[in-house]
Amino acid sequence: MRISLYQKGLFYFLLIAASVLMFFPIVYAVLASLMTSEEIMTGKLFPASFRFDNFTLALKSVPLMKFMLNSLIISLTVMLGQIIVCCLAAYAIVFIPFKGRNFIFFLLISTMMIPWEATMIPNYLTIVGLNWVNTYQGLSLPFFALAFGVFLLRQHFLTLPHELHESAQLEGCGRLRYLVSFVIPLSMPMLSALGVYGFLTTWNMYLWPLLTTTNNNVRTVQIGLKMMQAQETNTNWPVVMAGVVIVLVPTLLFLFLSLKQLRRGLMSGALKG
Repeated sequence: MRISLYQKGLFYFLLIAASVLMFFPIVYAVLASLMTSEEIMTGKLFPASFRFDNFTLALKSVPLMKFMLNSLIISLTVMLGQIIVCCLAAYAIVFIPFKGRNFIFFLLISTMMIPWEATMIPNYLTIVGLNWVNTYQGLSLPFFALAFGVFLLRQHFLTLPHELHESAQLEGCGRLRYLVSFVIPLSMPMLSALGVYGFLTTWNMYLWPLLTTTNNNVRTVQIGLKMMQAQETNTNWPVVMAGVVIVLVPTLLFLFLSLKQLRRGLMSGALKG
């Protein structure tokens, strides 16, 4: 079926329009960070002069670099923890036969229907009991076990050739060695996709750090942005938008650098699933 020139032009027009709608908030955040408060309040879309001092004021108003370092440490810890825990859990469910493994898997998947808010108070009481308030482990460990990650990796592991596992067993390859030497190298795109998801989700987390931190030593960037808004009665929005741009830069760089692996992971699931 041949596509007419009109259909092709309409297709590209819709793609361009969707791209503009998706990127407009980011572009406007950059432009707003270079404006004055009066320009933002009057609804201007482009600054009359570029006010780069807004970025300096944003870094001085709150310890934003400290918050970014905290967010980076917590996000990387959660990312690695989720990859390790989910990989081991999915490997056990797929490659280690034991009674009731399907029941355990479906029980684990059923937890995806429980909203995070319903488990927040029990998790908080556990953190308080362990004296982990205002600590990195209190901010990261509750997110290591991810039902979505186990499901994602389990479905991918099922696509690996069963004959490869049998051949490795005949050669005397142990379970841990098979995981490290065969399963993980063959699953790198899917593990990368899970890592990107875990990193970005943790970086944008607000409610849990707000609940489990009481000082600036371990607070994250999302709390820092809220602190910038609450410092004065009249919020200096150009400074706040400058802080938003500074916070966006690491996530955009991480996303662009891992986009190839993320795309390979999604395509792998689509082709093999």
